[in-house]
Formats: sequence, C-alpha cells, structure tokens
Amino acid sequence: MLQQVAYEDIVNAVLTFDSDRVTDVTKKALSLGEDPVKIIEQGLNRALRIVGKKFEGGEFFLMDLVAAAEAVQKVMRETLEPEILRRKVQRKTLGNLVLGTVEGDIHDIGKNIVGAMLFAAGFEIDDLGKDVPSEQFVARARETNASIVGASALLTTSLSMQREIVKAMVAGGLRDRLRLMFGGAPVTDEWVKEIGGDGYAEDAVGAVKVAKKLLNIDFELQVE
Repeated sequence: MLQQVAYEDIVNAVLTFDSDRVTDVTKKALSLGEDPVKIIEQGLNRALRIVGKKFEGGEFFLMDLVAAAEAVQKVMRETLEPEILRRKVQRKTLGNLVLGTVEGDIHDIGKNIVGAMLFAAGFEIDDLGKDVPSEQFVARARETNASIVGASALLTTSLSMQREIVKAMVAGGLRDRLRLMFGGAPVTDEWVKEIGGDGYAEDAVGAVKVAKKLLNIDFELQVE
C-alpha cells in the first residue's frame, strides 16, 4: 500500500507542474526504500503519459507539457540518475535514441519535451543539447549503438543542417542501420522526405508514435 501511495504522490505532483514538489515526493519515495527504476516507470513515466493524453485531448496545453517535462527532467538529473548509478541498476528500454538541436540553433524547449515523452514511452535518451554539429550526432550514434537519431531545427536558417546530418550519417557508414527523425517549427513531412529522413512529427506525442513506428513497435499511449 505504501508503494502505491508513493507512486500516486509522484504522479499527482507532476500533474501540478510543481518541480519542487516532484523532487520532494521522489526523495520521500526513495527514503521509504522504493526502487528508483520503479519510481521512473510507475511514477514519472505514468504521469507524463497522462500529460500526453490530456494534451492530445485538448485538456492540457503546450505550457503544461513544458512544465511537466522540466519537472521530470530536473528530478531525473539531480536525484534519480545519481541514485541509479549508485545502486548500479538498469531499466528495460525500447532502444537507444540520440537527440539534439542542430548546429546553429539554440532553441531546445521543444526538443526537451520530445525527449521527456520518448523517455516516458520507454526509450533510453541521449540528449546532446543544442547547437550540435552533424559529426557529433554521428559519433554519439556510433558510441551508443543508437536505433534512432532525432534532430530538431526551430529556425529556417538552421533547417539545412538536418540535411547535413543525413549526409554525415551516410559518410559515417551508419545510415543503413539506424532511423532518422526530424522536427521543429519550419520542418514538414515533405522536407524530411526530400532530405532522405525516415520520420517527421509535429509535436511530442507524435514523436513517440513515429519512433515506435520506425522500430515496428505497436503504439498505444497507455495510462494504467
């Protein structure tokens, strides 16, 4: 019973978009002996799936996605990841996904939301941050044996860098073994097809659907 209460407290904290409260209830769950991986899967991930469902249904808005993603990323970075490393435990994942904003672009809010939702769906996310050169995408994809590389461009002036990522993957000999997905305000499905990419999504929920489709994983944004 204590476990269920702890997970529900975490879910409810995320749904209030209060980052400090999310951290507090997560630390409380750890103090009660909860497994950090189960906290992620049954607390944080479940909360993000609920946020995604409410966003799809028009009940939540973009600012809600941003707030929820930021709260989850903060507690992951500052509390849970160090604890997981200390305990040397692992979580099952659907695959490794390298994510970043292209070179010449410093916008990352959309990318961060996408990363949080993909993580909630079960992917292991390697976030390279913003203003990332094409060669860095290639190097990290090779290093992590990534299944998917995702790159965001929010500026029309940086859009061409998505094409450069495709070229760099070809030159690096990785193009045939992984999938490339792209997004961002000026990006369209036609553009992604033109540059030789594999998938396009206009929002975070869509990105999860595209990623799973690219890996032939049945998609359903389930909320237990």
